[in-house]
Amino acid sequence: MPRWKLSTEFTFEAAHYIRDYNGPCGRMHGHSYRVRVEASANQLHASEFCPHPVMVADFRTLRWAKRDVLKGGLDHCVLNEVMPEGYETTAEMIAKYIYDKTKKQLPDGVRLKVCVSETANSWAEYEDD
Repeated sequence: MPRWKLSTEFTFEAAHYIRDYNGPCGRMHGHSYRVRVEASANQLHASEFCPHPVMVADFRTLRWAKRDVLKGGLDHCVLNEVMPEGYETTAEMIAKYIYDKTKKQLPDGVRLKVCVSETANSWAEYEDD
């Protein structure tokens, strides 16, 4: 069975603190977050921006989080003020939040993986089973 896979990377700037963390991460600080989103599917789809079934997913849809917070993204926000209840602001939970919000915008059958980095040498990943 054919399978297409695409990847995109982007960055956004945001501040956060980890609630009840005993150490520096418990204080407000900022990161230049790097995000990698991978999507794959057995068939191609149309998108909000293109009516023809010619893509796994639209890159514009996959990169929503890089938009300014005032335009629905995460750039230049305080993550603790933007992420819904139930999501802490660890890299793991940020990856899950981006995954959950992105997945709702994709057609059925598209598999998704989201990777988030807060520092140059650390990544967290969240993906489908």
